[in-house]
Amino acid sequence: MVAVALTIAGSDPSGGAGIQADIKTFHQHGCYGCAVITLLTVQNTLGLGRVEVLAADLVADQLRAVLEDIAPRAAKTGALGSAAVAEAVTDVLLGHPLPLVVDPVLTSKKGAILADDSALRSLRQCLLPRATLVTPNLDEAEALSGRPARDRKSIRDAARAIADLGSEAVLVKGGHLAGDAVDTLYWKEEFFELSTSRIDSRHTHGVGCSLSAAITAGLARGHDLIAAVTRAKSWINRAIASAPGVGKGICAVDHHAMVQGVEE
Repeated sequence: MVAVALTIAGSDPSGGAGIQADIKTFHQHGCYGCAVITLLTVQNTLGLGRVEVLAADLVADQLRAVLEDIAPRAAKTGALGSAAVAEAVTDVLLGHPLPLVVDPVLTSKKGAILADDSALRSLRQCLLPRATLVTPNLDEAEALSGRPARDRKSIRDAARAIADLGSEAVLVKGGHLAGDAVDTLYWKEEFFELSTSRIDSRHTHGVGCSLSAAITAGLARGHDLIAAVTRAKSWINRAIASAPGVGKGICAVDHHAMVQGVEE
């Protein structure tokens, strides 16, 4: 039976991030993808011009429609846009105990705000206690934990503080650190450092969305958390290296990059 993965996130009409990136990633990793849209954006590789957050009841109805018909094996959230949407998503998911990856998207690659302070509070109070894994970048880790996250020790402290909010595991992405790209995974009171050589590329639009989607696909296919994270990180590294350069600005990664072991 095909593995089904679900994304609950915003739309990127340029195809590099959000729902579009997630669906392409699911497919590449051998999953059937379902999608619930939380917000619409007007953006391309050059910038983001407008964000329209959908009504919370419409988001909830989309989610119920999927769940009453199809049984995802894992789900992820991306940009939620408002406290009301975050709370509605949490409420609907309460009756569905499936692995949940929370990508706490607060801003776009170009710095546009995708979640206000009330949405951040709802993420911390409602959604994180439901999460199997949270995947913040350094700025998001600081916002969620209320602590600095700029070196090995402070990143570990921030990851532990985020886990204290209820998530089973936390993956702090270190792509903005100097040197090698080192991500820090905190799981079962242990730290795991996942390091890859830094790739000199400006084509990283949607990298966070695609990484969290790849992890979600791994969980949907039955991999344990460590395997899902390490496979996803290896794939996203290849996806950055072979970015097709579609667009005139910060372009998307290569969602057609080879996935090792997808046939397993």
